[in-house]
Amino acid sequence: MIPKRTGSLAAYAEGLASSGRITFAREEAMDALELGHGAFQDAARRLTQKGYIFAPRRGFYVITPTRFLKWGAPPPSFYIDAMMKHAGIPYYVGLQKAAELSGAAHQAVMEFQVVTNRQWKPIKAGRSKIVFYYRKDMIAVEQGMELRKTDTGSMRISSPALTALDLLRYRQASGSTDHVASILNELAPRIDVQSLASLALSFERTVVQRLGYICDRLNFHDLADALEEMLANQPKQWIELDPNERASSIMAEEPQRDARWHIMLRRPIEIDEQ
Repeated sequence: MIPKRTGSLAAYAEGLASSGRITFAREEAMDALELGHGAFQDAARRLTQKGYIFAPRRGFYVITPTRFLKWGAPPPSFYIDAMMKHAGIPYYVGLQKAAELSGAAHQAVMEFQVVTNRQWKPIKAGRSKIVFYYRKDMIAVEQGMELRKTDTGSMRISSPALTALDLLRYRQASGSTDHVASILNELAPRIDVQSLASLALSFERTVVQRLGYICDRLNFHDLADALEEMLANQPKQWIELDPNERASSIMAEEPQRDARWHIMLRRPIEIDEQ
């Protein structure tokens, strides 16, 4: 607990930073400095204008360490856990960002992608952009979340198995099918088969079909077999591997069909093995 003390908000923030902490709540600072709402807002505005602090969410402030002043903010990994705890919202860092953190960074990831049960707008903080993706039932995939150490503590990220499923679920966040397959080609060796099979129960059948097909084509047959077993007692409908390609292929020839996965394929998957 931070003791009450008199002084400026700048001194308060500096004291927190010197102790290794870079976040604080508005009410916490007001109480410690015995400031009213108006006085706090004025002080916070001055520090924000100078780039010393910023508020990614209302009432939650991040102190910008000196080495990140040119960036305008520290990386989101420095404060994402504290921010989500302040909001009381479950979360995990996922999708391409989680793949990167798991050592399967096929390309530089431009967004800091977070899955949560709130439909939040993106947050622009310095050079970074935090984008949120909605999942109603976070408890269903809790077994697929891992704690990862950061410079300021830790944060929750998706396991390789959960990441793989999410890449096929949130297509708008993952890019083309070729890009997803290229990521999976690097990520698949890190995926635990039993975890994948268990987590797949909490995903749409179409997600499992598409992931199973791609794993098959990439010769990760143990993963594909586990997913096929999960689908064994479910009716499978024919679906496009990439729904976006259907619209641009109206005049094209009939797609090839994969009977195992009930996948319609309009062209072969191309892996970028850079």
